[in-house]
Amino acid sequence: MLLKLLLRSTTAGSAISLFAFLAGCSSPKAPSGIEIEAVLQSAKSNLVFVEGGEFWLGDVGNESGLLFNPITDDNKPPKLVEIESFSILKTEVTWGQFVTFLRDVGRAGDYTIEKGFKWAVRLPIISNDDPASPNYKDKPARSPNFKEADSYCMWLAEKAGLPYSLPSEAQWEYAARNRGQPIAFATDTGEVELDKYLQRPSQYIDPMQPVSGNALIHSSIDAERRPVGSYPPNPLGLHDMTGSVAEWTKDWFYPGYAHLPTKNPVAKQPSNEHADKRVVRDLAGFGDHVGGNATVYGRVGRSLDSNYQGFRCVVNHPKPIN
Repeated sequence: MLLKLLLRSTTAGSAISLFAFLAGCSSPKAPSGIEIEAVLQSAKSNLVFVEGGEFWLGDVGNESGLLFNPITDDNKPPKLVEIESFSILKTEVTWGQFVTFLRDVGRAGDYTIEKGFKWAVRLPIISNDDPASPNYKDKPARSPNFKEADSYCMWLAEKAGLPYSLPSEAQWEYAARNRGQPIAFATDTGEVELDKYLQRPSQYIDPMQPVSGNALIHSSIDAERRPVGSYPPNPLGLHDMTGSVAEWTKDWFYPGYAHLPTKNPVAKQPSNEHADKRVVRDLAGFGDHVGGNATVYGRVGRSLDSNYQGFRCVVNHPKPIN
């Protein structure tokens, strides 16, 4: 709250300087063993087992044959694939968990305005207990780049001794679609009822405003989001696979799915045309959207240094972990 009071009395230019000072004036302390163990226990207890099977990856259309996402071609034609069972985090990784990781590996101080990370103006790499702050520990993490999202899951794997990783694009869609069902949105009903939380100027947003609806799909330019798990889960028990923040997957981006194998598909090599891009899913998490891009079939390639995405991890093991 002190930060909010300070910012109210500063100009835009001095606010940037203040953020730079707060975010980059000293090296963040390494987390305690207790802090790390809390992250590991939370990750393990929040895993949801997803039984594998066959499904059509891509825009399958509804029962009437109408496409869910008619305005783009890179999610069609759908491809019949088979994936093995896995477990996936029921919520996106939180900001507090992510900052604990960055502190533990000594990289929390690498992302400051002084070192060229402009996003630190809006989201300095610190976490706090203030629900009014975009740095609130229980809000979804926004990774500075693909490497840090990928490294977080590998860090979990090393610390916990379990095969954590970012999900493949096929795993992500299979889980979002309740094991491959032909639905439009990964909500409790398969439809979207928008929360009115961000439908007002940012200075009037109240973080204590009760949750409404079943998804947050507003404001692509606002760092503000609800804490993870604020909305009802999909039938598998997974939260925010529609809305909140967009999510990294491990796949290199290609238009369409012709390049993928049919068993446990994942694009392990970059394409010539999109050599620096990985697949991002849940475009509703960007906020503003058009056509069918907010559905679970929306996908896009983002450069490896893109800093707007959240993520969740999977455990690639054919039996339940819990």
